[in-house]
Amino acid sequence: MSDVVLFDKKEGVATVTLNRPDRLNAVTGELRARLRETLDDACKDDEVKVIIVTGAGRGFCAGADMEGLAATSEGRSQGEEISAEERNYAANNVKGFDGGFSYFPTLPKPIIAAINGPAAGVGFIMALYCDIRFAKEGAVFSSAFSKRGLIAEWGVGWILPRLVGIARANDILFTSRRITAKEAETMGIVNKTFPEEEFESSVFEYAKELASSVSPRSVRIMKEQIYNAQAETIEENLKSSMHAMVESFDSEDFKEGVSHFVEKREPKFTGK
Repeated sequence: MSDVVLFDKKEGVATVTLNRPDRLNAVTGELRARLRETLDDACKDDEVKVIIVTGAGRGFCAGADMEGLAATSEGRSQGEEISAEERNYAANNVKGFDGGFSYFPTLPKPIIAAINGPAAGVGFIMALYCDIRFAKEGAVFSSAFSKRGLIAEWGVGWILPRLVGIARANDILFTSRRITAKEAETMGIVNKTFPEEEFESSVFEYAKELASSVSPRSVRIMKEQIYNAQAETIEENLKSSMHAMVESFDSEDFKEGVSHFVEKREPKFTGK
């Protein structure tokens, strides 16, 4: 297995690290394939409740590898595109999120982006499709596409306006300007920023708390509901959510949720 993506597991949290630090973790076909396989491994591991995606070195992900873009601009092949291996990928019931990094919502476990440095182009989009985003104070963001003669690719024209509104999305995409972590927090691109010395520990503590204190089943179903709701009417959403609530009454996690509260003890959720 290539080491362009690293995997670590501790206290219910899997940390998946993009590992091309000399290229600010720029995306290649190999990295994309190995990332999908590693995330799938984490989703199929019963010990893992939450997944953190981050970058090695001083960057999160600088976007597509520029050597590949240069080859494309000159009409040359970028080289062999490496596909993820054929396997039965773990998935929830979110439909229609199939391409690029938009498959993140189809993963049955929550994905936290730990944005430790520059997130540009495809790297910016990768972060947007994570469920929760935290940034180091020195991180910067840029869509980059308009400055490369490209367009709003990989579904960013769908996800970004839903996070920041149309006017702000237009600003970010039209100008490709650099956005600081603090501005990204103000806009709603990231949930919170942390000082450099607190960043890794703060993100991990958040993930560990999520892994240990709430029902994995609840989080999985909520993730399905939130993303599927983007294509539902209010009438459809009320119907689907009421149906899911009734199903929850028969779950082990609902019974445990009531029991641990009444008995004033820590929960022992099974995710069932």
